[in-house]
Amino acid sequence: MTAPDMPQLVNPLAERMRKGELGLTLMIRHARTVDIALAARACGFDGLFFDLQHGVIPEYEISQMAVAAMNMGVAPLVRVPEKDYAAALRMLDNGALGIIMPEVTTVEDARNAVNACKYPPLGNRGAFGGWAHFGYRAVPAGAARKAMNDATLLILMIESKAALDNIEEIAAVPGVDVIHIGTNDLSTDLGHPGELTHPDVLAAIARVAKACKAHGKFAGVGGLTGGDVVKMLTPVIRLGVQFITSATEWNLIIAAGTERVKALRAMTL
Repeated sequence: MTAPDMPQLVNPLAERMRKGELGLTLMIRHARTVDIALAARACGFDGLFFDLQHGVIPEYEISQMAVAAMNMGVAPLVRVPEKDYAAALRMLDNGALGIIMPEVTTVEDARNAVNACKYPPLGNRGAFGGWAHFGYRAVPAGAARKAMNDATLLILMIESKAALDNIEEIAAVPGVDVIHIGTNDLSTDLGHPGELTHPDVLAAIARVAKACKAHGKFAGVGGLTGGDVVKMLTPVIRLGVQFITSATEWNLIIAAGTERVKALRAMTL
């Protein structure tokens, strides 16, 4: 295979963060058609965060939307159920450019996630061919798997005090790309349910960001998607967080819908 024919695969979300910019994702829990990829692109999101853990969208529909997103220049990511490595493999083989693994608590959890989601020499991901990522072209296995490793983001979620206590060791695991803080669960475990910007939560985010910087990983944060998002995220971004779950489809619909109704109700006949 000549150089121009070598597999080319780009993750726009990863590229954005590697340039030192914010990577912004839109969480999808109920949208079920490929149009969401067009809308995400039009809005300027870098990635779509499909929620297979809490959402109800079937895998095959996520796969269709993921392939559409990838071809629109929007990175498709999938959060799988806790330790569901088989689901992670299916999603990666069928259009995803990243896996979000929830409830990572130990170094062993991190290593198991790498083994499931990255090809050797980083992990032990199962062999596959005929990827949508390369337009289903036949490509040399070695080159294809290297390209997939380079473009696939493995995102580990830190959601408990126990995980926070192990964060330095977790961040040091090769093959991990992003450490993502689930502020809703973490704030609850720290004794401050719903207080997503409590000083203890911000201190936890600072610790994660420091560990990520020390080991060449990206820090991320989710949950800060309601109310004054800019106000909530400003101190977090100043800590060095780059990967942001910036909205859900329902955040945007409710916010825009509320403003439209408010404006129209204010009109007089």
